[in-house]
Amino acid sequence: MTLASRITRLPRAFDPERGAEAQSFAPWASGALADLLEGTAGSSPYLHGLLQREGDWLEGACEDPEATLSALQLALTEDAPDTLAAELRRAKRRMALLVALCDLAGVWPLQRVTGALTEFADLAVSLAMRASVGQEIKRGKLPGMGEDDIATAGGMVALAMGKMGAGELNYSSDIDLIVLFDETRYDPDDYHEARQSLVRATRKMSAMLNDLTAEGYVFRTDLRLRPDPAVTPVCMAMEPAERYYESFGRTWERAAYIKARACAGDIAAGERFLKALRPFVWRRHLDFAAIQDAHDMRLRIREHKGFHGAITLPGHNMKLGRGGIREIEFFTQTRQLIAGGRDPSLRLRGTVEGLRALTARGWVPQAVTDKLGDHYRAHREVEHRIQMVNDAQTHDLPGSREGMERLACLSGRDLTEMKADLTARLTEVHSLTEGFFAPDARDTSAVPEVFGDSALVDRWATYPCLRSARAQDLWRRVRPEILKRLAGTARPTEALSTFDSFLSKLPAGVQLFSLFDANPSLMDLLVDIVGTSPDLAAFLAQNAAVLDAVIGGDFFAAWPGRAALTADLSAVMAREADYERKLDTARIWAKEWHFRVGVHLLRGLMQAEEAGKAYADLAEAVLAAVWPVVQAEFALKHGPCPGRGAVVLGMGSLGAQRLHARSDLDVIVIYDPEGEENSEGRRPLPSRLYYARLTQALVTAMTAPMAEGKLYEIDMRLRPSGNQGPVATSWAAFQSYQTTEAWTWEHLALTRARVVAGPAELAGEVEAFRAELLARPRDRADVLAAVRDMLARIAAAKGAGSPWEAKLGRGRMQEIDLVAQAASLLSGKAIRQTPRALRQGAWFDSGPLVEAYELAWALQIGARLVSDKPLNPEALGGGGCAFLQRLTGCPDMDHLRAKLNDRTARSAAVIDAVLATGETA
Repeated sequence: MTLASRITRLPRAFDPERGAEAQSFAPWASGALADLLEGTAGSSPYLHGLLQREGDWLEGACEDPEATLSALQLALTEDAPDTLAAELRRAKRRMALLVALCDLAGVWPLQRVTGALTEFADLAVSLAMRASVGQEIKRGKLPGMGEDDIATAGGMVALAMGKMGAGELNYSSDIDLIVLFDETRYDPDDYHEARQSLVRATRKMSAMLNDLTAEGYVFRTDLRLRPDPAVTPVCMAMEPAERYYESFGRTWERAAYIKARACAGDIAAGERFLKALRPFVWRRHLDFAAIQDAHDMRLRIREHKGFHGAITLPGHNMKLGRGGIREIEFFTQTRQLIAGGRDPSLRLRGTVEGLRALTARGWVPQAVTDKLGDHYRAHREVEHRIQMVNDAQTHDLPGSREGMERLACLSGRDLTEMKADLTARLTEVHSLTEGFFAPDARDTSAVPEVFGDSALVDRWATYPCLRSARAQDLWRRVRPEILKRLAGTARPTEALSTFDSFLSKLPAGVQLFSLFDANPSLMDLLVDIVGTSPDLAAFLAQNAAVLDAVIGGDFFAAWPGRAALTADLSAVMAREADYERKLDTARIWAKEWHFRVGVHLLRGLMQAEEAGKAYADLAEAVLAAVWPVVQAEFALKHGPCPGRGAVVLGMGSLGAQRLHARSDLDVIVIYDPEGEENSEGRRPLPSRLYYARLTQALVTAMTAPMAEGKLYEIDMRLRPSGNQGPVATSWAAFQSYQTTEAWTWEHLALTRARVVAGPAELAGEVEAFRAELLARPRDRADVLAAVRDMLARIAAAKGAGSPWEAKLGRGRMQEIDLVAQAASLLSGKAIRQTPRALRQGAWFDSGPLVEAYELAWALQIGARLVSDKPLNPEALGGGGCAFLQRLTGCPDMDHLRAKLNDRTARSAAVIDAVLATGETA
């Protein structure tokens, strides 16, 4: 499609005489196309000169601008290296003229304009790099490299940074490059010689693009974004560059790498380097501290450049001034840095694309994205017009009325309307972004009177979390709001004391205080936690990063279920290449979801039964996702699992899907070698030893105290033969043992078993065997005798427990669980859940047992959330007691104790009657 047929707007000639000269440059043009050339030549001295030189070429180019640019670029790839410099300059002139006309005429939108400029820059850098490195190779100066290595520039790569990296080059842009090389392609003895050669090649490449000749220049090239440019060579090895960022990288460098892209040379090596840098750029936790860094950077730029004044159009910098392009970019990039470590969908290079992604994930309101996106496009178009006038790398609006009139003519706009529009846009951008970077200072009022003497508050300044000046500054901002919320609790002094304990255990404060500063609602959650559960507050002090989950997603949405959790964790671990990083990532993920269940229970979003199921879903998801990762790592040395693999059988509370915040996981591992005696790997193992060590690897993966702590404690004492038996049991041995050797109590335990991880086929067979085994007729007297024996053993080993104990003691959970297992076994239906199993006991009244069990469970799950010590209402505090009262439906703790005593006494009476029937049966 022709350029002329798509014209939607036209520039006007600021200098009519100069504009009229366009007719002599392009006598073939007519109609709207002639008007376009006249307005362009009459308002832009630079484009006037290009028309004068390239008017004849332009005739064919206007027939199909897109095809013309493609042909222009293809021709460059066929030019000989010794003519490349001149041909690049000629192609740049033609590209610049054609792109300008498509832009001024509204033929191409901004994205296509900046894309065309970037595509040409990519090609120019690539060709210049190949030519310069090729020359070094042909001269024998690059050790070990031959003709075939020219295509990948001998391992050298250019990373496009800034607008070039994002595909957003402006019309007269410099190009920012970081040039690196893959040192692993060279023998260590040749390292220094190779680096010297590649440094020479980089300088030649830069000169080919930079140098101004009679044919012009290609691109001004800036290589100063590399690490420590004052002392490092223009081409660095990747390994020291990576070490620099890991050790000394700053926030502005993290922001720069959001847009980084391998654009020329050894692209694969460049992409590997960028992948290695992801942990530096994208922090694992929500990084609100980056806001202050970005704000400080903006202020330094303004002060250095003198752009800190009010918005006045003459001389205003459209890039760095108030309300300018950089404010929109900083707004977007800073929010990407905050959340992009947790959410890969935010890792986009383009500014408008980044804004849209932030809106899709709930970080920026749709209305703000729409406004900033519109202003960004308008600002960039004005920036292009400014640069088109004289091909100058400037972003300043003209300082004179004449200059502004010229800009308005080139834009095809009325001067008054353009000035009003610019002022309104700059003002709104500044308004939308400034509040994010520098919100109004908070009130710093005194300590509320309800706390009396402020000595406790005064000592906070000595705590580790407040040792840095940055933390102290943030704390001054959030302290008044936190004190205000603590003062509003039912027991302010108690809440203040608990908060003091929380603050004293907090190892560092900048990140957490930044979270509070940016999200004041988190203070409510913190006060709720410290006012209810000192123990949960202590956990939060050591794991403050779990608050990321509150902000970063649908924290208060409905529980997703086991399958969704398993898929999510599997995807999270798959993003990590290193085994230990996978396991640490699993720990971070599990902590956040564990915290989520606790908060939901604390705030009444889940009841005791729901929370027990949620904790079990979470544990099962962790086992189901971690088990394949452990197997894959083990297989690297010893080969894949022999036979059909292994399943993890959840026992006890895990099998019954009722866990609390501190539950261990009872498991059995069952494997089927299917006749294979050994594994096949670098270090093969006999099948039995293979699965034993694989099981130990799983236990280590779950229990090892790594950098991010543990996942769960694992208990394997319920396996056949207990602690004396092998840690993994073969499928054949398991069937044989359960059929011919197992004690009745082991079949009682099996009523709660459930496969939680492993291959579906073997899992199905295990469940079918369990159901068939437990469906066999049983003698009631034998089963109840086994229950009596178990209860006697437990009483002898653990005693009766305290009056507030929910699990141990007469008529309490452990006794009820055993009766339920007996009812399940005798029913032949293998029901796992205690309340459902109790209702199968037709020979006794299950009602009192179910009532006692439900009350005891509510007390158990609540007590385990708020403390790791035996329940003591006096030590628990008012908030914790109020939580347990709400969970159990009691008005006060005395009522709760009386209710517990009453229900467990009635439960004990039923249990005694049940066991007595067993004695006479």
